[in-house]
Amino acid sequence: MRSLLLLSLLAAPSLAAEPVPAPRRPVHTYSIVARDPQTGELGVAVQSHWFSVGAVVPWAEAGVGAVATQSFVDPSYGKLGLELMKAGRGAPEALAGLLAADSASQVRQVGMVDASGRVAAHTGDKCITAAGHVVGEGFSVQANMMEKDTVWPAMAKAYRETKGDLAERMLAALEAAEAQGGDIRGKQSAAIIVVSGQPTGRSWVDRKFDLRVEDHPVPLKELRRLVTLQRAYNLMNEGDLAIERKDTEAALKAYSAAEALAPGNAEMVFWHAVSLINVGKVDDALPLLQKTYKLDPRWKELLKRLPKSGLLPEDPKLMNRLLGTAK
Repeated sequence: MRSLLLLSLLAAPSLAAEPVPAPRRPVHTYSIVARDPQTGELGVAVQSHWFSVGAVVPWAEAGVGAVATQSFVDPSYGKLGLELMKAGRGAPEALAGLLAADSASQVRQVGMVDASGRVAAHTGDKCITAAGHVVGEGFSVQANMMEKDTVWPAMAKAYRETKGDLAERMLAALEAAEAQGGDIRGKQSAAIIVVSGQPTGRSWVDRKFDLRVEDHPVPLKELRRLVTLQRAYNLMNEGDLAIERKDTEAALKAYSAAEALAPGNAEMVFWHAVSLINVGKVDDALPLLQKTYKLDPRWKELLKRLPKSGLLPEDPKLMNRLLGTAK
């Protein structure tokens, strides 16, 4: 029934639900929605001088699309936009239907991309200047209340020219916006979502990045730090899956790459060591364990608790050796 209702909204927008009143203040500033043509991944990233921008602006669903809804924001553009695209409407058609049903469309700014890479954007003529957008191949950048009108062209240029995965390219677009002066009010929060191109039926697996900086003096710098840390944890997960496949070489390669991205992260070092122990590489695990003990001696206590949970062998001599108490 919900899909039929949404489809009828497109067919006869005058019969849509009652319009949502516009908020009294413009909430959000610059964002990007994009689809990676190589992987099919879909993403949205945003920065604003507003608390917790990630709670409202970015929307994405694997195999469906991504939406950024901002200016005098109406969050229903995110939810309904995804539902319309899931029902088979392309991003341009979905956005056109939602705008036609919105009596306050002149103050909205929205970017959408669907799973086929079709893109649509709207900047209402009453969005606070400087405001505008650029639609490119598989992406859209949009900004309002900017210090100057060079922001969104700089975002588009950075996205097109940056090498790397979708998260990296979207971060580059945000950083290019800030380099042009960004939001005339300053900066406060940021967020990024990247989902897989094909849904697995497990949304927690489909979300490659889902990070928010709620309140920070330099939110983009903090967001980049979190993206790097997420990459490291993604590699740890790859290592764990390789262990399950009994592919020790691939697992150790993934663990080492994770530690290189997040040096000094005791969590990664500890579980890398545990994995080494379980494949018989105890000598390689010992220096890693010593490293964690120096960071916090409580890792020793945790190690002693693992055999009961089946995460290490029940072997007192081995445990003494791992704890550095063997005689």
